[in-house]
Amino acid sequence: MPSRPAANAAALVPIFGDQLSLNLPSLRAADRSLDIVVMAEVAEETTYVRHHRKKIVFILSAMRHFAEELRIAGWRVHYVRLDDPENGGSFTSEVARAARATGARRILVTEPGEWRVLKMIESWREALALPVEILPDDRFIASAKEFAAWAGERKSLRMEFFYREMRRKTCLLMDGDKPEGGKWNFDAENRKPAKADLFIPKPLKFSPDRLTKDVIELVRARFPDTFGDLDPFWFGVTRADAERQLQHFLDTGLQSFGDFQDAMLLEEPFLYHSLLSPLLNAGLLDALDICRRVEAAYKAGRVPLNAAEGFIRQIIGWREYVRGIYWLKMPEYAQRNALNHTRPLPGFYWTGDTEMACLRAAIGQTRREAYAHHIQRLMVTGNFALLAGLDPHQLHEWYLAVYADAFEWVELPNTIGMSQFADGGLLASKPYA
Repeated sequence: MPSRPAANAAALVPIFGDQLSLNLPSLRAADRSLDIVVMAEVAEETTYVRHHRKKIVFILSAMRHFAEELRIAGWRVHYVRLDDPENGGSFTSEVARAARATGARRILVTEPGEWRVLKMIESWREALALPVEILPDDRFIASAKEFAAWAGERKSLRMEFFYREMRRKTCLLMDGDKPEGGKWNFDAENRKPAKADLFIPKPLKFSPDRLTKDVIELVRARFPDTFGDLDPFWFGVTRADAERQLQHFLDTGLQSFGDFQDAMLLEEPFLYHSLLSPLLNAGLLDALDICRRVEAAYKAGRVPLNAAEGFIRQIIGWREYVRGIYWLKMPEYAQRNALNHTRPLPGFYWTGDTEMACLRAAIGQTRREAYAHHIQRLMVTGNFALLAGLDPHQLHEWYLAVYADAFEWVELPNTIGMSQFADGGLLASKPYA
């Protein structure tokens, strides 16, 4: 049964599906004895692109588990499920309904990850006739203002130089004011081809509990024809699951991650990749904590420097960088098409029915797992789209839909800038093809 709000809340604290962090700024600023957390599964968010069914299950199940974690911690939580007959179908309608029921006097919210959601929140002041306080999301290492200051008047924004600033700021893999090992970047050592090997680590798979099984059946009934296989579902969905996944990677995958991070191998969808991105992007892991633990593994002699540096660069370098680009250039960035590519996305991107072997393998895996590693995305599905002149906006919506870790702030710059060169070279120095 959906939870019912208590009356007389001082503030409502809305939390979205990519903010599942106990250290969220709005939670730190709230009073758990007076304020009420609002979480809602809404049709608007499950249908604005054709999300993979496993992605929907992952986010909704993680939200339900996080709500339970908050209740155990003493918070009052108003949780609206997707099948609640009173569900209005949007965040705005559900926050408004909770405000009426509780008599809340204000809204306290952490800035969202996506532009469209920020515009929605900014409309609440007038729509709900309540004060709305939007707190900066300090879970990231670089704020949007900090990135904008770094970007300044630069005509091109190369990740490598931003990454060096993040290394200096965090002191990760630094030897005084110089990089550990004398180089900032060990990419030249990270391009080895993988070979079939019985010792390639297998992903840690989690059995669905009662809450997750309920979500699976909800999605099965409500989205029978949506993209992607639903079974088997094995993603972790709790903070404890995320911790186990991280430790599993540190113990089994990180050692060889650097050498083979750019490799592809048929019938090996995961190789030495961490599978942490869905958990990190949903808020169940902390970026800086992950990087410090990777650094500690290097300093303890358990992993080589090229592995530690290559992984840390993906998080404090690339992940932070694309978020900075997103908030610096939105909303017009989403519509950029510097190469004037207009061909529609072929149907085989949804079906995998093509004679092109690499595309068939990558898309088939995507249908099954809601996952593909960055080389499969960039070098296979992305490079084909670039060579074929596909509409970059249609491709962006496809990537946003089909991967469990895809939120617009991280996916859009990777597609428009890195993969398709549709921003004309702001992000990448040349088209990848």
